[in-house]
Amino acid sequence: MSHSFKAAAHALVFGRHGAFPRSFEERLGITIFVLALLFVSAQGVLAHGFKVGDLEIEHPWSRATPAGAKVAGGYFTIINNGIAPDRLLSISSDVSDKAELHEMSVKDGVMTMRPVTDSLEIPAGGKVALAPGGYHLMFIGLKRQPKQGEKFSATLTFEKAGAVTVEFAVEGMGETGSMDHAD
Repeated sequence: MSHSFKAAAHALVFGRHGAFPRSFEERLGITIFVLALLFVSAQGVLAHGFKVGDLEIEHPWSRATPAGAKVAGGYFTIINNGIAPDRLLSISSDVSDKAELHEMSVKDGVMTMRPVTDSLEIPAGGKVALAPGGYHLMFIGLKRQPKQGEKFSATLTFEKAGAVTVEFAVEGMGETGSMDHAD
């Protein structure tokens, strides 16, 4: 810890005259300040995101799977902070034999799921959510069952930003992805 930081912390707690704060207001002010610092620093710990180039990948998550399941879904949001679009080209993971991008849609009252054969565009200055009921990843041929509370990694490869390895937080079987959101 640097000398200037120690001096600033000492001055904050003990005041300019070196005496411990006596009034309730002084102690309350210090307590609120310390709690605010803890809250701000905890945001980085609670945030579950990854960055590659101009892209941010927020809160990758999956659901726990029952014994014997051969597939699992993967969800997250991609934010493109750049001035040019980018494309998600491929996904790979050690948790499964292969991973694919899929899309669910409803036509004439019938919900269908199909693989996306082309890449997925992330517009410049925009975002794309991979969520239940829409675009999502499918981890096919599971090598092990993802269990609630665990994490597993996957590599996302983008046309411009390149490859990034992300950690998928495994939530409960009926979860909706809100466990680890910072928002």
